[in-house]
Amino acid sequence: MAQKPSIPKGTRDFSPIEVAKRNYIFNTIRAHFERFGYQPIETPTFENSETLMGKYGEEGDRLIFKILNSGNYFFNKQKIELPRSIESLQVNSAETISVEELVQLNQFTNKISEKALRYDLTVPFARYVVQHQNEIEFPFKRYQIQPVWRADRPQKGRFREFYQCDADVVGSTSLWQEVELVQLYDSVFFDLGLKGVTIKINNRKILSGIAEVIGASDKLIDFTVALDKLDKIGEDGVKKEMLEKGISEEAIVKVQPLFNFTGTTAEKLEKLSQLLAGSQEGLKGVEELRFICENVLEIGLKDSKLDLDVTLARGLNYYTGAIFEVSAPEGVSMGSIGGGGRYDDLTGIFGLKNMSGVGISFGLDRIYLVVEELGLFPETVTSTSKAIFLNFGESEAKYAMKAISKLRAAGIKVEMYPDNAKIGKQFQYADKRGISYAIIVGGEELKNNVYNLKNLASGEQQTLDFESLQNILQ
Repeated sequence: MAQKPSIPKGTRDFSPIEVAKRNYIFNTIRAHFERFGYQPIETPTFENSETLMGKYGEEGDRLIFKILNSGNYFFNKQKIELPRSIESLQVNSAETISVEELVQLNQFTNKISEKALRYDLTVPFARYVVQHQNEIEFPFKRYQIQPVWRADRPQKGRFREFYQCDADVVGSTSLWQEVELVQLYDSVFFDLGLKGVTIKINNRKILSGIAEVIGASDKLIDFTVALDKLDKIGEDGVKKEMLEKGISEEAIVKVQPLFNFTGTTAEKLEKLSQLLAGSQEGLKGVEELRFICENVLEIGLKDSKLDLDVTLARGLNYYTGAIFEVSAPEGVSMGSIGGGGRYDDLTGIFGLKNMSGVGISFGLDRIYLVVEELGLFPETVTSTSKAIFLNFGESEAKYAMKAISKLRAAGIKVEMYPDNAKIGKQFQYADKRGISYAIIVGGEELKNNVYNLKNLASGEQQTLDFESLQNILQ
């Protein structure tokens, strides 16, 4: 007996209804991207490993899926020299290897794998900008809706294969772009019916400034990573992690105000100005936040809330200015459903200097789960064919197909049951598909050039000419 097939962990199949719901979200996001002036691009599923590695920090690099060189790579080699660490290493999860052995393993991996699945859409976009800089009109506003892959541990709302929906602007340092991106978030979530979404905002310059004034500049990454976990592990957990990372108790005392940072946006900005009085970079971050927040609040949002969250750090190393993270409405148990920020140095990694950019991403899969949980998908999203022509035989089917062609040309979704099966079976099929009408074309209808339309919800039937039929289905 053949073994039942399966799919890799962290991936999913999607039913017709699920695809229709996902497309509803895609189309809503895409419509707003284009309304805000963003243009679509696409990049390859996989990139050269050197394009991706080292751009996401140590943790991100571990989650990148490597691709083995072409399938016959090993068959073309007379001898593959394995590093000593592989020859001697036992298959044991508790096994530890030396730094030297780890270097050998990485070198070997680089020999047999020169490509990797993309981890996100931002780094490939930076590569695209550098590669096509002579063809692009700057500032360049692009959007991209494509899948990405991460070798993460699958759990609710976290998958190994998932879609990102990104909008970025490169070639402008104007903070009006950040203001617009907040409005873009607000517009999309409002149209999806997600009221009460919280758009959190902070600035990496502020985090750098805080690290500077508490004497922990050399521990900036450790400091921000720990601080970012405040809502997950609590104040005591953050302090414990900071101590374990070598941040002094004296420094932690100085950062104490951040653990209970409350008040209006204006009050928070004033507190930050006082806390960061000794840091020029930190104060610059405060002024950038002040511009963004004040203008967003003055222009207004439809239903989202803007929250200045000084503990927000985001894990990616390339952010240099404003950073965003979007939380689902209260009462919904879900991680962030969007995020992004300003990255002044990203294209510089690929040799193009002084090309500032800022962008945001929508987490399609998590947004889907939230919209589903709240019951916000419109009924029309999953609508199937409006009507089905029952099949009574070859002559009747030909007559039906002529009508079907005209109805489809008029934009009406109709179909015909393909087989001349028992009528009960055909009605059962229509019921399971959720089709509203059945059109009966037997010998009598064929003779009189009419159609018998049955409402499958009420059971009401009426005999109609084609024009009347089309008007009802329209």
